[in-house]
Amino acid sequence: MARGTTGAPRNTPDPDVPAGGGDIRAAETQDVVERGPGNQQTRPEEIQTSSDQGRPGRPRGANRLIAFICGRRTKWVVVAFWLLVVVALGSLAGKLQGAEKNDASSYLPGSAESTQELNEQAAFQSKNYNPALVVYVRNSGVTAADIAKARADARYFASLPAVSGRVALPIISSDHKAIETVVGSDLGYNSDIGGFITTVQNAATKDAGGLSVYIGGPAAGANDELKIFKGIDTTLLYAALAVVIVLLLLTYRSPVLWLLPIISAGVALTVAEAVIYLLTQHANLVVNGQSGGILVVLVLGASTDYALLLVARYREELRRHQDRHQAMAVALRRAGPAIIASGLTVIVGMLCLMAAESNDISGLGPVAAIGVGVGLIAMITLLPALLVVCGRWVFWPIKPRYGSPEPTSRGVWARIGKAIAPRPRAVWVVTAVVLAAFWLGLIGFKIGTLTTAQSFRGTPSSITAQNVLDKYFPAGTGEPVDVIANAASAGQVRSALAATPGIASVTQPVTKNGLTWLEATMTAPPDSSAAYTLVDHIRTTVHAIPGADAKVGGGTAINRDVGSAAAHDRNLLIPLILGVVLLILGVLLRAIVAPLVLIATVVLSFGTALGLSALFFKHVFGFAGADTSMPLFVFVFLVALGIDYNIFLMTRVREESIRSGTRRGALTGLAATGGVITSAGLVLAGTFAVLGTLPLVEFTEIGFTVAVGVLIDTIIVRSVLVTALTLDIGRHMWWPSALAHRAVPAVADDSPEPAGRSVTDGP
Repeated sequence: MARGTTGAPRNTPDPDVPAGGGDIRAAETQDVVERGPGNQQTRPEEIQTSSDQGRPGRPRGANRLIAFICGRRTKWVVVAFWLLVVVALGSLAGKLQGAEKNDASSYLPGSAESTQELNEQAAFQSKNYNPALVVYVRNSGVTAADIAKARADARYFASLPAVSGRVALPIISSDHKAIETVVGSDLGYNSDIGGFITTVQNAATKDAGGLSVYIGGPAAGANDELKIFKGIDTTLLYAALAVVIVLLLLTYRSPVLWLLPIISAGVALTVAEAVIYLLTQHANLVVNGQSGGILVVLVLGASTDYALLLVARYREELRRHQDRHQAMAVALRRAGPAIIASGLTVIVGMLCLMAAESNDISGLGPVAAIGVGVGLIAMITLLPALLVVCGRWVFWPIKPRYGSPEPTSRGVWARIGKAIAPRPRAVWVVTAVVLAAFWLGLIGFKIGTLTTAQSFRGTPSSITAQNVLDKYFPAGTGEPVDVIANAASAGQVRSALAATPGIASVTQPVTKNGLTWLEATMTAPPDSSAAYTLVDHIRTTVHAIPGADAKVGGGTAINRDVGSAAAHDRNLLIPLILGVVLLILGVLLRAIVAPLVLIATVVLSFGTALGLSALFFKHVFGFAGADTSMPLFVFVFLVALGIDYNIFLMTRVREESIRSGTRRGALTGLAATGGVITSAGLVLAGTFAVLGTLPLVEFTEIGFTVAVGVLIDTIIVRSVLVTALTLDIGRHMWWPSALAHRAVPAVADDSPEPAGRSVTDGP
């Protein structure tokens, strides 16, 4: 049966009305399948995998699953299944944020010295000990009444349940212009730190009589961080949804179609959060505010990317197949392997993070992998079912009618490919040199541990209080260096600490269970480079005391160890992830040359994004630098997610190369995937950019750099660089597979073939 180019023939059933009692299997295995405008036909094996070619009408393995997802009746079963899953798990998703752990142990490397000291310190005080520093300032000099008020406040603070009497006597500054009171509190990150700080603030400011009052210290800093992370998932969710919806509206130019990817992504996020919550309760999975926030962005961004690729291929097949169920079956067969390979690449890349020393990085691995895995499953099951349930009308007002021409074959990306084709070597060399030049932006840009003040965009109240403290008291007040050693060496350890340059004072040893505990106040700010150097020096000094078995901890030591672990993780994980991604690409493309070329372009893109972003951070945003872990996070997201676009492109190029040779395949692949990959890149860049809505420098830098890298990758690297390299290398791109040895007759016209058209290969 042949059909014309103007639409369905007369006396045929409505293509969006399922035939009674039929299914798509017979249509999938018919002897002749229409493939597009101009009455083009292709052989049935072009839409069948090798497993199709056994018994006609009996799909096997993946084909049975595809038939089930797209079936005339079974599509309703798929939708009902996901609906039941959401109903069953939806209430658990809302509990995830309450299960987050944001204390030091959720970020510290387990083997770090500061972690060991923190564990031993539990014999002397709670791990949740968070002191608040109350500072009273009168520029004309404090009076006797001011001192009396500070002492009365201290007695009140000692009566608070969270304090239990742990309040130091008020200290007067050397210039008699300020008074400081250290108020201990047994409050962890999951406690009401905000309520405690408010109580202290209200008491200190009551009847102050002109005194300026500031609340600082670790408790106040924790409160400022909790204000940021409180509701972070909701903030990022709404911001990311707004970006995705706008971009989908612009991409699809349909008032309805965008709803289906959004619904599917929302279902995926809900189920992923519920699964992760269950694992926090029953499998000791640790989730913090950082991994919880990234989960929202990652699931929405990756899921929408997969949706864009599937919908684009489905739209193509609707122009070639009268029955929408058959069109979706072919779309899933064609696009499914690329989507699954892309999702698995991200999942495996994220799981590599579990090898990290830092708990915040290793904890992100399974959280992100679960999120992407659930998103992948939803986009290849729920979304296809919803699309075939709705029919062609969901594309209104630009419905892909059967027999209509495929617009991508003569679109902007086809013209770009035709412009590259005459001189591909010159194009890729110039492009690579220009991209590499942006690496120079990293010169002079600091990548290391930032101070607390440098970590915030803006100045929270705790930072203001710390600046006041630094003005009137030793900078390390309220954030001492903690040292725990064997009790027999207490005197030696204290003497060594007191003799160390940069130490203002040392407490008397407190001995318990054969251990002694001391606190040393530094003259340098606790989050400064000088303080980190001092911690290293203290460790060298006390470690040299025979038999002391001394361990150095405290806030400064914790930050030092986190930075060192992040540097170690970066050096370990970057080559590990590159190796894993290279292996996946090799299996997917059945080649060695193509994966090596693609990995090289991804590394080039990563360096370009870092260098270009560094220029913005220095000269536009005014940031002091980047945290040690920032390049690793950016690399993971750019490689794991950015490689998606190369997979989308190169699997299509390989598919077309089998028909018409690598040169024509490269041009056809670019023309067919250019629009959807660019749209996917814009969506992913937009979702990561919403991390900039948080007033934290690290989140802003990660979001900005990933967004820049994705745009560079989709618009320049994938479309220009990879296409030019493929054209220049030719069929050798697929070495050592058989495709590398297949000669194709030269074709004068470099115009891409209409996507999916059958062209006879040469000998």
